[in-house]
Amino acid sequence: MTFDTSKLLSPRANAADEGAIIRMSQKTRDLRAKGHDVVALTIGEPDFDTPENIRTAAKEAMDKGFTHYAPTAGMADLREAVAEKLRVENKLNYEAANIVLANGAKQAVNNAVLSLIGPGDEAIMMAPYWVSYEGSVKFAGGKAVIVESTVAENYKPPIARIAAAITPATKLIFLNSPSNPTGAVWSRAELEALAAEVRKHPNLMVLSDEIYEYILFEGEMVSFGSLPGMLDRTITLNGFSKGFAMTGWRLGYAAAPLPVAVAMARMQSIISAGANQFVQKAAVAALKGPRDEVERMRKIYQQRRDMVLSGLRAIPGVKIGPIPGTFYAFPDVSAFLGKRVGNHVIDTSDQLCDWLLEQHGVTTVPGSAFGAPSSIRLSFAASEADIEKALARLKKGLGELA
Repeated sequence: MTFDTSKLLSPRANAADEGAIIRMSQKTRDLRAKGHDVVALTIGEPDFDTPENIRTAAKEAMDKGFTHYAPTAGMADLREAVAEKLRVENKLNYEAANIVLANGAKQAVNNAVLSLIGPGDEAIMMAPYWVSYEGSVKFAGGKAVIVESTVAENYKPPIARIAAAITPATKLIFLNSPSNPTGAVWSRAELEALAAEVRKHPNLMVLSDEIYEYILFEGEMVSFGSLPGMLDRTITLNGFSKGFAMTGWRLGYAAAPLPVAVAMARMQSIISAGANQFVQKAAVAALKGPRDEVERMRKIYQQRRDMVLSGLRAIPGVKIGPIPGTFYAFPDVSAFLGKRVGNHVIDTSDQLCDWLLEQHGVTTVPGSAFGAPSSIRLSFAASEADIEKALARLKKGLGELA
């Protein structure tokens, strides 16, 4: 008899989803391996190299022997540098003790969720939302409560809709501004209205994911924790991957009230350990060094944003709102669902993305992954030439379904 190890897998392991982004990326690699010309707009990864001063700092740190275990919550100089950055740039009065470094922002999210959410607890996320939010809540045994919004609302639900979703079991609200996948940015007035609602509930906190703060084209970057009374009600999440083009370095952080920060460090000590030392030294250089490259990248993203908006608005049936931040577009493609072309019936955004990839050589991500099944996500962290080619293929493909 063959020993079937699959029967030993836990319900948690069986429920884990590889994710639509990974699935579409793998399909792209498979097609390219067969010689197909595919333009991929899937991965939210800067196509720029990490700035030279940061790379130099990492090399120097290795040469100085910073290659050993680091404290779980992070090295003292980086925790202080992050606290100073948050005080100066974000008006958040955190001390170094409130900062917990993590092996990527995704781990910081899980540290926070595992520290607050358990069986019977609820967490509100506003759809469209980043894919990992829902998975982290389910992994912790909690219930994800989805509050939907539309492209006509610029993907920001009215506060009354959020308020209606709050119950005595609600412990956490996820806030992501600028937003992945929509590029939406919450105004100060909108955030103040949300804060007023949070004040009504004494056991409610907000996880404010601000990792795209340096990729802002219009509007004001307002940290939720800087609003009156919100510092003690907020976990501020950020990292180095997007603004500093440091995705592969795997370094994120969270800032929180001290009891939560201590709990997050405990969670991390169980799951992994401290982020590696020379990456942390490089992060100090990133925070304290010049921002010329950060601004240069932001300006290029803005030019690409303009290309994408112009191209999508030229496709009949596509609905697209403004994109004041990030490097994502999230068009509503509901006009193309339920259509037949040849032997294909396109009923869902998943089927649409598969068809666009297989028949037209352009890879996008279905909105179902983000809690918004009538849309698709495009990353414009890609070259202008690839964006131009992708937009032409989208126009041709969607035109066949019009």
